[in-house]
Amino acid sequence: MSDWKTRLNLEHPGWNGYRVLLRRLPDDHFPQPDDLNDLLLPGQANAAGKLMRFRAAEQLPGVAYERHIYESGEISTREGSWHDLFNALVWCRFPLLKAAMNAAHYDHLEEEIHGRRGSRRDALTLFDESGVIVVSADTHLLDALRARDWSGAFVDCHTAWRAAGVLICGHAILEKLLSPYKSLTAHALLLPLDKAGCAADLDRRLAEGVESGARLQTTTDLSPLPLMGVPGWWREGPQDEAFYADRAVFRPPRAD
Repeated sequence: MSDWKTRLNLEHPGWNGYRVLLRRLPDDHFPQPDDLNDLLLPGQANAAGKLMRFRAAEQLPGVAYERHIYESGEISTREGSWHDLFNALVWCRFPLLKAAMNAAHYDHLEEEIHGRRGSRRDALTLFDESGVIVVSADTHLLDALRARDWSGAFVDCHTAWRAAGVLICGHAILEKLLSPYKSLTAHALLLPLDKAGCAADLDRRLAEGVESGARLQTTTDLSPLPLMGVPGWWREGPQDEAFYADRAVFRPPRAD
């Protein structure tokens, strides 16, 4: 995969916050665990105080994924896996949030019954895979998103997006950005904040919310967000009235 970076359209706004990390990775081969370890912050540790490091999955056969991360600080990483590469990048961008989520998984492992994770771990998993953070001081925009009022959110509040921030923290969403499609849907935490705040401060605040149990208790804490509806995110045609009228993508809320 010596040409692996050619798969990335770094001009797309979905890569905001990841471009610097990606450019630090080697061009001549797909990133290996040692390459990813070079991106970690000095002394970066998990919630148990274990130093973080990425390890090749074949060196960790049979480990329980979340338990092993918490107890050892080692993150199993499959060779040539885009999914695991993007997971590593999120660990580097949101280190405190990811550590808090891992600790919450660990604390609720015993609640699993017949292979079902339980509501807390379901919420954590959904956000870990498909999560985005929307920050905006415009309550009308956030209320419209929460109500799934897509015309209100994307058309009436069109200019409000200029001062809003959409931060991807779900590594499955990053993987899907390799080939974006119109119906690409994430699950959003909607935060009434000014996006001018420091990214590290947002990471800390979200981690504290997870640690205290104030955030990500159930999947209902997250709002579906058709990402290509965000102004400027769909590059294959105009985001006009007909675009937003597509009910297969911009679905109305259920009657219940």
